Amino acid sequence: METLQLCAPCLFGIEGILGDELRRMDAQQVNSQNGRVFFSGGADIIARANIGSRYAERIQIVIGRFTALSFEDLFQNVHGLPWERFIGKTDRFPVKGWSLESKLHSIPDCQSIIKKAVAERLKKSYNLSWFEETGSLYQIQFTILKDEVTILIDTSGAGLHKRGYRAIAGGAPIKETLAAAIADLARVRKAKRVLDPCCGSGTLLIESALSALRIAPGIRRKFISSSWNQVPTEVWRQERERARELELQDTNFSAWGGDIDPQAISLTMDNAKKAGVGNRITAALANLSEFEPNSDGGVVLCNPPYGERLMDVPAAEGLIREMGRVFIPKPYWSYYIISSHDNFEELFGRQADKRRKLYNGMLRCQLYMYYR
Repeated sequence: METLQLCAPCLFGIEGILGDELRRMDAQQVNSQNGRVFFSGGADIIARANIGSRYAERIQIVIGRFTALSFEDLFQNVHGLPWERFIGKTDRFPVKGWSLESKLHSIPDCQSIIKKAVAERLKKSYNLSWFEETGSLYQIQFTILKDEVTILIDTSGAGLHKRGYRAIAGGAPIKETLAAAIADLARVRKAKRVLDPCCGSGTLLIESALSALRIAPGIRRKFISSSWNQVPTEVWRQERERARELELQDTNFSAWGGDIDPQAISLTMDNAKKAGVGNRITAALANLSEFEPNSDGGVVLCNPPYGERLMDVPAAEGLIREMGRVFIPKPYWSYYIISSHDNFEELFGRQADKRRKLYNGMLRCQLYMYYR
C-alpha cells in the first residue's frame, strides 16, 4: 500500500502523548489537533498503530477533507473520492458519523447522501447496477465540524480501548486509553512499583504493567483491516513479531491494588491474568484509611469515585479527605489522582505540584500530581 494520510481520534487532553507515541512508531507528518492526531504511513504503520497504540481510540484512513455548505456539496465531493482504491465489488461499506455546529446537521441525511455518492462512484468503476455487500467490511466514517468534512475508513473495528482483558468491569471503570495516558504522565515505565488503593477492576494497574513491560495493548486482538488486501497478512505477522521483540520481561516491576470490595479484587486478578500480566500484579482487600507508603518508594495512581455513578458527593468528598491524610509527602513517592471535583485540592489538603486537564468520557477532570 502506498503512503496514506491517517487519523487517530483520542480523548481530549492526550493528543500530545498520542502524537509522541506515533512518532516513536515512525509515523510521518504527525499533526496533533483537538481530539485527534493526523499522520501518514503505509500498511506497516496501519498495522503497527493498531497493535501498539496505547492512547488512540482507533486508526482511520483519511479519504478526503473538504468544506460542504449543502447536501449537493457533500454528494459531489464524496463522489469525487477514489473509493475503488479500497472497496471491492462485493465489500460492505456502511456509513456512520457526526456533525457539530454545521449547516449539514441531519446525521441520517448525511449518511444517506454519503452512501449514495460512494455507491454511484463504485457503480461506474465496476460497471455494476447493485452491490451484494457480503465481503470485507469497510466502515465509512464522517465528521463534520463547522462545515469542514472529513471522510474516513476505519481500520480498527472495535475501539482500541477494548484490549480484550476486561469483559467485565467494575461500577465506574476508567477507560483503558485514559488509564494508559495517566500511567504515561506518571512515568510508570521507569517505576519499580505502582499501587492503586482503590483499584476497582484493576485498569490503572494493568495499563501500568503493559507500559512498563512494553507489551503492545493490541497484541492479542484482531482488527477489521486484517481481512483487507491493502494490509497483507504478512504485514500483520511482521508487526506482531516486531511488537513481541520490543517486550521487556527482565524487569522487577510489580503492582499492587487494594479495594474494600471482594468482587473488585477478583476482577483485578482475573483481568490481569487475561492481559498477560497476572504474575506482576497482586490485589487484596484493604481500606484506604490503612494505606501506608512504607516501602522504598512507589507511584500511586488513583481514580476515586466522583459522586456521579459510585457514592454520593459527600461520601466521595470524604474519600478525597482521607487520601490527603494517607498520601503523605515522602521521598521517592508520588501520587497521581484523577478527579472531577473543582475543590479537590481544598479537600485533599494541599495544592498539587502540577495539574493536567483530561476527560473521562465526557466528564471534564483534572489529573492532580504530587511528587515533591
